[in-house]
Amino acid sequence: MHIILVPGLWLDAATWGEVTPALEAAGHRTHPLTMPGVGAPAAQSSGIGMADWVAAVVAEIDALDGPVALVGHSGGGNVVYGALDARPEHVAHVVFLDTFPPTDGSSIWDFPVVDGVVPFPGWDSFDEGEVADLDPQTRADAAARAQSVPERVPTDPLRLSDERRRAVPMTMITSTMPADDIRALIGQAPAWAAELAAIEKLEIVQLNGPGEATGHWPQFSRPGAVAEAILRAID
Repeated sequence: MHIILVPGLWLDAATWGEVTPALEAAGHRTHPLTMPGVGAPAAQSSGIGMADWVAAVVAEIDALDGPVALVGHSGGGNVVYGALDARPEHVAHVVFLDTFPPTDGSSIWDFPVVDGVVPFPGWDSFDEGEVADLDPQTRADAAARAQSVPERVPTDPLRLSDERRRAVPMTMITSTMPADDIRALIGQAPAWAAELAAIEKLEIVQLNGPGEATGHWPQFSRPGAVAEAILRAID
């Protein structure tokens, strides 16, 4: 199967580098992406928005023959869900890595803009539970590799129109929110989680065990576990 991997904000294709070997060894073909405008100054990226990121994934889907699985980390979950909405008949499975299926009109988050782009805001801007599993060296290495994203991407609304997306099998790999809490949300179905509650075939996989810290970037801290969870989801 073709596996398209979409990173979250400030990350590029190389950040999947410790996850893809196990996927390839299992017989799959991986396609990690760097999204348009990542690392580019405002003069080159000001016109790039969420629709352009979705279109980049759709173009990758259209270029491939055979079944396709989409994997989206963090804000990349919005991107792959938009691509699924555009091509539901061509996607065999969607995997959300520590993120939720977004609703129509939702956006990623509002981050500070500097010189017309959104730079990596630093580890101190995140909750301790999101970074507790990243040692100082890993944090330093990841921050050094982080790149700015176009100003519009984090706040552009995602547009969804094809309800056939909800019939495609999906898996949530959670590492910062207990699986039981997510299942409770499905039962409560608040407006911001309406799409989550509407998915017809959803599996929830908790990456960390009781008392075990696994933060929001498990592709850095536990890439082998992430790869194993992806393989179990799509096989």
